Amino acid sequence: MLLAFPALAQDAAGCTQRGALDTIYCDADGDLVADAPANELVDPGTLVFAYTPVEDPAIYADIWDPFIEHLSAVTGKRVQFFAVQSNSAEVEAMRSGRLHIAGYSTGPTPFAVNLAGAVPFAIMGSDDGSFGYTLQVYARADSDIETMADLAGKRVAHTSPTSNSGNLAPRALFPALGITPDTDYEVSYSGSHDQSMLGVVAGDYDAAPVASEVVDRMAERGLYDPQEVKVIWESDRFPTTSYTYAHNLDPALVEKIKEAFFTFDFEGTELGKEFEGVSKFVPITYQKDWSVIRDIQAANGVQYTPQGLAAE
Repeated sequence: MLLAFPALAQDAAGCTQRGALDTIYCDADGDLVADAPANELVDPGTLVFAYTPVEDPAIYADIWDPFIEHLSAVTGKRVQFFAVQSNSAEVEAMRSGRLHIAGYSTGPTPFAVNLAGAVPFAIMGSDDGSFGYTLQVYARADSDIETMADLAGKRVAHTSPTSNSGNLAPRALFPALGITPDTDYEVSYSGSHDQSMLGVVAGDYDAAPVASEVVDRMAERGLYDPQEVKVIWESDRFPTTSYTYAHNLDPALVEKIKEAFFTFDFEGTELGKEFEGVSKFVPITYQKDWSVIRDIQAANGVQYTPQGLAAE
């Protein structure tokens, strides 16, 4: 998918520091995210919110209703849920000004930060402030695959090139375990974590690295039988979906958006049922909490460019 990023005539005026950010943004304070512009701040009458397209977006429109109502009440604005079909489309929508608040999955978050001016500020977590998920490698329970070495010569489903747990982390971490993607096993891109998992269950793939939070939700909805699969390896924890606002939103509005996130009560809502094990949004920073992800992407030679994201 080629991205229709708006062409802008010049760099951010007077910018002397931007790091990996696109030239239309500036990072004078060195926190790795785009600074708010000195002028042309945005205070829209309707806030547009999107959730990462990990699975069927239609499922999540209803699930997010309680939060959208809360966000509207706190900000005093109408809020519209925007169902996105790809990570590329979600990044482009914020860059073009059509999307104001968005949840980006782990791997695409740095693309959103650097290409779209997204500012991560929240993540779903537990009462004690902990958050994250693991990379799990699944195979069918009745297969002869017991260890990572057994993946040699097999057909393994990765999700998409920009996915952290579905592609980049395996490419960065698996060689140290004695198995190198594309060299020791055949990589097939499934398109999503759920398709990878369902493909393993159906026997279309011999194994798949997937995000634990996604397959847990799939099991809760009865989309597969956990007895039919087994975990042959599991990583340390990674951050989950980042919740972000567009860098050019009016600061007063940003404070209201943060208030809405950090005062939302998951208990008894469809959102709380869907994301089992989390109870609130907790504050994060991109600089600190996405450090491990940036390291994984650097190890894979990832460039935060429209061409890099279009590879998805």
